[in-house]
Amino acid sequence: MRSIVQYRAGEYGSVKVKLAQALASRGVTRNRLRALTGVKYDVIDRYYKGIHVERADLDFLAKVCYALECDISDLLEYVPTSAKKE
Repeated sequence: MRSIVQYRAGEYGSVKVKLAQALASRGVTRNRLRALTGVKYDVIDRYYKGIHVERADLDFLAKVCYALECDISDLLEYVPTSAKKE
Protein backbone atom coordinates (compact mmCIF):
# COMPACT_ATOMS: atom_id res chain seq x y z
CA MET A 1 0.00 0.00 0.00
CA ARG A 2 1.10 3.54 -0.70
CA SER A 3 0.16 6.78 1.00
CA ILE A 4 -0.89 9.79 -1.09
CA VAL A 5 -0.56 12.25 1.79
CA GLN A 6 2.67 13.75 0.45
CA TYR A 7 1.53 13.90 -3.17
CA ARG A 8 0.16 16.91 -4.99
CA ALA A 9 -2.95 16.67 -7.17
CA GLY A 10 -2.26 14.64 -10.28
CA GLU A 11 0.91 12.97 -9.03
CA TYR A 12 -1.02 9.84 -8.10
CA GLY A 13 -2.68 9.45 -11.49
CA SER A 14 -6.11 10.21 -12.86
CA VAL A 15 -9.31 8.59 -14.01
CA LYS A 16 -10.03 8.68 -17.74
CA VAL A 17 -13.64 8.77 -18.96
CA LYS A 18 -14.09 6.44 -21.94
CA LEU A 19 -17.71 7.16 -22.88
CA ALA A 20 -16.77 8.19 -26.44
CA GLN A 21 -15.04 4.86 -27.06
CA ALA A 22 -17.90 2.89 -25.50
CA LEU A 23 -20.46 4.62 -27.71
CA ALA A 24 -18.35 4.30 -30.86
CA SER A 25 -17.74 0.59 -30.36
CA ARG A 26 -21.50 0.03 -30.06
CA GLY A 27 -22.56 2.41 -32.84
CA VAL A 28 -24.58 4.56 -30.43
CA THR A 29 -24.78 8.35 -30.75
CA ARG A 30 -25.02 10.82 -27.90
CA ASN A 31 -28.58 11.63 -28.98
CA ARG A 32 -29.52 7.94 -28.87
CA LEU A 33 -27.97 7.63 -25.40
CA ARG A 34 -30.03 10.66 -24.31
CA ALA A 35 -33.19 8.92 -25.53
CA LEU A 36 -32.24 5.65 -23.81
CA THR A 37 -31.31 7.18 -20.44
CA GLY A 38 -33.33 10.38 -20.16
CA VAL A 39 -30.15 12.25 -19.22
CA LYS A 40 -29.69 15.78 -20.58
CA TYR A 41 -27.51 16.04 -23.67
CA ASP A 42 -25.12 18.52 -22.05
CA VAL A 43 -24.34 16.02 -19.27
CA ILE A 44 -23.72 13.24 -21.78
CA ASP A 45 -21.59 15.59 -23.90
CA ARG A 46 -19.42 16.54 -20.89
CA TYR A 47 -18.67 12.88 -20.16
CA TYR A 48 -18.27 12.14 -23.88
CA LYS A 49 -15.60 14.85 -24.21
CA GLY A 50 -14.13 13.97 -20.81
CA ILE A 51 -13.90 17.62 -19.79
CA HIS A 52 -14.94 19.21 -16.51
CA VAL A 53 -15.66 15.79 -14.98
CA GLU A 54 -14.22 16.11 -11.50
CA ARG A 55 -16.75 13.97 -9.65
CA ALA A 56 -18.45 10.93 -11.06
CA ASP A 57 -22.24 10.83 -11.01
CA LEU A 58 -22.88 7.20 -10.03
CA ASP A 59 -26.54 7.37 -11.09
CA PHE A 60 -25.52 8.56 -14.56
CA LEU A 61 -22.88 5.86 -14.87
CA ALA A 62 -25.36 3.19 -13.76
CA LYS A 63 -27.87 4.36 -16.39
CA VAL A 64 -25.22 4.24 -19.10
CA CYS A 65 -24.05 0.77 -18.03
CA TYR A 66 -27.64 -0.44 -18.10
CA ALA A 67 -28.44 1.13 -21.48
CA LEU A 68 -25.23 -0.02 -23.16
CA GLU A 69 -25.12 -3.36 -21.33
CA CYS A 70 -21.53 -2.70 -20.30
CA ASP A 71 -19.34 -2.71 -17.20
CA ILE A 72 -18.06 0.36 -15.38
CA SER A 73 -14.56 -0.54 -16.62
CA ASP A 74 -15.84 0.17 -20.15
CA LEU A 75 -16.51 3.76 -19.06
CA LEU A 76 -13.75 4.58 -16.57
CA GLU A 77 -10.04 3.78 -16.45
CA TYR A 78 -7.42 4.58 -13.81
CA VAL A 79 -4.29 6.00 -15.45
CA PRO A 80 -1.27 5.98 -13.11
CA THR A 81 1.49 8.54 -13.51
CA SER A 82 4.68 7.35 -15.13
CA ALA A 83 6.88 8.71 -12.31
CA LYS A 84 6.11 6.82 -9.13
CA LYS A 85 6.96 8.15 -5.66
CA GLU A 86 7.56 5.64 -2.93
